[in-house]
Amino acid sequence: MDDTPEILGGPHLPVMVDRITALLTEGLTAAPVLLVDATLGAGGHAAALLAALPDAHLVGFDRDPDALDLARRRLSVYEERLTLVHAGYDEFNHHLAPVVERTGNPPAGVLYDLGVSSMQLDRAERGFSFRTDAPLDMRMDPTEGPTAADLVNELTVGALVDLIRRFGEERNARRIAEAIVAARPLRTTRDLADAVLAVTPAAVRRQSATHPATRTFQALRIAVNRELERFEASLPQALESLAQGGRIAVLSYHSLEDRITKRFFTDAATGCICPPDLPVCGCGRVPSVRALTRGTVQPAEDEIAANPRARSAKFRAVERIAPHAAYPVVRETETA
Repeated sequence: MDDTPEILGGPHLPVMVDRITALLTEGLTAAPVLLVDATLGAGGHAAALLAALPDAHLVGFDRDPDALDLARRRLSVYEERLTLVHAGYDEFNHHLAPVVERTGNPPAGVLYDLGVSSMQLDRAERGFSFRTDAPLDMRMDPTEGPTAADLVNELTVGALVDLIRRFGEERNARRIAEAIVAARPLRTTRDLADAVLAVTPAAVRRQSATHPATRTFQALRIAVNRELERFEASLPQALESLAQGGRIAVLSYHSLEDRITKRFFTDAATGCICPPDLPVCGCGRVPSVRALTRGTVQPAEDEIAANPRARSAKFRAVERIAPHAAYPVVRETETA
């Protein structure tokens, strides 16, 4: 029987769960093992990791109190091996330090499954989706910060253009921003979707595979939750805390997240950057990680067929190494 939590009638399906579980648990036989799920969500990946390592302790972060409640119920069988943290992953070290002190081990694996979760999208009242009419909220933590309605009703045209263009990579950012300001006040997801539709050429609407408001909603969600800023702040903390041989795995769902991941992993894997004609290294740089994937790994077609939301997933992973260690890259079926 499928024991995954039901979200509006459909099961929550963690993306690439078998691959991620295998990668983060490989060779971890000595107890105790500490793992971190930086984006706990409904607990699908966490459940697989805890089942695979009977002696592991897992720390799960999430900003959404509803997600934590759902994960707590789902993972109740692992209660004694679980620490739940209501915080963003940019507060990684602050909340992880007491657990490391208690268990005596740094984390052997860290997972990021980025973006908005299925349960947030499927709950209309959270305001993440244009598919149903709901208050224009979009906060992952509904107890703090401005809402999407605050942004669309208070920002200038110029600020909205920058936000929509930078976080949504939307070509028609200025036209959309002007339409939003002209339509104020916007209170619901339908208000915003209608404002975008009103300035979308008919030809674009016919040819586009996605709703014309998709990129605008994405941009507002990222801005409301400071997603990229928090992620950039978290990755160095995760690497700093990681045990030798420990691994970081990242699932991202759009180019902005993947770009941050690629840049950080590439930098951490880079050694000496001195000019080739310099007889002695002067920079002192040594690699701190080795890549476990070349480019991005994407879900197999059968997984995408079973879980369409996995289609845009991109997976990268690295392993922390001792200075001067050299390893071959694990080759898989990958995309550049």
